[in-house]
Amino acid sequence: MVLCDGYASPATRTRRAAAAGLERAGGVDGNVSNVSVVSFPATFDPADGDVEATRVALTDEELAALAKARRKERGRKHALDRSRRASNPGQYGPSKRQQARTARRQDAGLPARTVPVPGGARAANKAGVPKQAYRRDALSAGYRLNRARLAEAAATAAAAKDHRARRIAEDIVAAHGANLTVEDCDIRTWYRRWGKALQATTPGRVITAIGRECEKTGGWMLRASTFTTKLSQTCFCGETVTKTLADRIHTCTGCGVVGDRDMVSAALAAHVGLADPHDSSTARLNTVQARNTQILFHEGLQEALPSQPQHGARPTRGRTHAAAHKPGHPVGRGPLLDKTPPTGTGQTPNETRPANERHKAHVGTAGSTDRRHPCAPGPCRHRAGITALRDDS
Repeated sequence: MVLCDGYASPATRTRRAAAAGLERAGGVDGNVSNVSVVSFPATFDPADGDVEATRVALTDEELAALAKARRKERGRKHALDRSRRASNPGQYGPSKRQQARTARRQDAGLPARTVPVPGGARAANKAGVPKQAYRRDALSAGYRLNRARLAEAAATAAAAKDHRARRIAEDIVAAHGANLTVEDCDIRTWYRRWGKALQATTPGRVITAIGRECEKTGGWMLRASTFTTKLSQTCFCGETVTKTLADRIHTCTGCGVVGDRDMVSAALAAHVGLADPHDSSTARLNTVQARNTQILFHEGLQEALPSQPQHGARPTRGRTHAAAHKPGHPVGRGPLLDKTPPTGTGQTPNETRPANERHKAHVGTAGSTDRRHPCAPGPCRHRAGITALRDDS
């Protein structure tokens, strides 16, 4: 039971067998608001297949459902705070509005009124430590019920995100094969800038699920260092195209390529080779092969790389409480998925900051049954449009 593989349904085994037979080389580009995948035939010959591109982004229905869930969560948390204050009025002081109301009644000669639910700060000493620990507060039955409902909703949302990531990973591996390459970004640095906006799209969860599905199918998900490849700042012709994070369109003055920057990065990731599959710093971009691919797959690339910003393709800009504010930098209310950030401001932490050294091999390298060279590109149905995968369950 422990040493053998887990159970897989006949349909899953059939799908993975078909994906293992695809001789394709693909690249994955993870972003704050979407995940882009582009793959080519392993031989990079148009006679063996066409370019295939996929974009994973939240639909309008999913965004509306997330907004509704967040409103419900805020309401439950507000109810918890109000219940705690009502059960422990001696541990909180009155708010400024309540103090002003008391002053007005006193000036008018009216008797003082007891505040049932104080809205001020918690009673604390000079060091800011609460005089009474929160664990010693009296909690009502309604408080415990709402707390259980909040925990149940959080567990349900986490399970739904895992299910969505698995379905997306299955569709991507079935369409692009089990040999993929992704930039080795530390997603923890993204949270310092975008915070809870990542909880909606969960790019790290999706990429991890894709790597696990590649491993179960018998392939690899290799991780390439952003310092040695610089996929977001490079073109197929080898020219350097400098872009800020707000620039979502890749425009090369050398060869004239115009396309979505995420799709361009994913297409370039398919041409990355690693001398050591377990060391992301050994990754190098094969610019000669990329240039040949650009010439051979000219028409397919024009369809796969749209020249207009896609829905959900622009990462939100803004600062969260977890990020330090620079002097003179305007402090916003935080990131929103449906807001357009100002151009030309800030750094690009998701592309310029490498991941920390891992204590174990990355997902998709250990335990693989594929005996081919790990850097060998792995075989296409032509699908011109950009597909947004979603889970309707």
